Amino acid sequence: MKNRIVFWGAASLILACLVTAAGYFYFQPFSPDRGKYPLRGIDVSHHQRQIDWRRVAADDVAFAIIKATEGGDHVDDAFAANLREARAAGLAVGAYHFFTFCRPGADQAKNFISIVPRDQALLPPVVDIEFVGNCPRRPPPDELNKELSAFLGPVEAAFGKTAILYVTDDAARTYAGQIAGRPRWVRSLALQPGHDDWIYWQYHDSGRVDGISGDVDLNVLQGGPEKLAELFAPPPESISPETPLSP
Repeated sequence: MKNRIVFWGAASLILACLVTAAGYFYFQPFSPDRGKYPLRGIDVSHHQRQIDWRRVAADDVAFAIIKATEGGDHVDDAFAANLREARAAGLAVGAYHFFTFCRPGADQAKNFISIVPRDQALLPPVVDIEFVGNCPRRPPPDELNKELSAFLGPVEAAFGKTAILYVTDDAARTYAGQIAGRPRWVRSLALQPGHDDWIYWQYHDSGRVDGISGDVDLNVLQGGPEKLAELFAPPPESISPETPLSP
């Protein structure tokens, strides 16, 4: 009996040590090979609260993707300030939309276009497709394809750039056919993605950056300064801020 107690006590101690070690390494500021991926960026929303963007820019951050809208009528209340202040701090900035399954894609496109400015340089628009935090009903692939197309068509026409899709693993498995061939923002925490077919790689969801109180998502860009400059180029002259949406 005594030996059994000693055995289970030792096993519990080892397990506790392993859990502690795993937590320690997970919350360390893991960074991909900076020789291969020299530019680091973050994605933020109102959840990060007040951000000191000048301190962020000084802490090895080159670009920021900022939540603008969600669904057909929700606007992130920190978007305007984050976009303005991040740009003023010298970061390349872009906007993303959380795509919901319970609103038509056309309504969501109108929401995004009405909020995100079109008269200044921006990174390509991003569409966030995931199950967590979304409407409980998951549309079949053909329905998603229809609504996603109804969103992407007006948005890409308005901004003159091909949108990038951020799709979590479970959503990607369900809608593989709908996202095939589209520019991707992949999520692979602390591991190198299994392929190079991506624009952004989100490698940490609990990172720390000076100027932000609490956790923030960390990303790298596929390419160097030239690629970032290409993505951040001003919209074509043919794209007017007053370009109307198709009915």
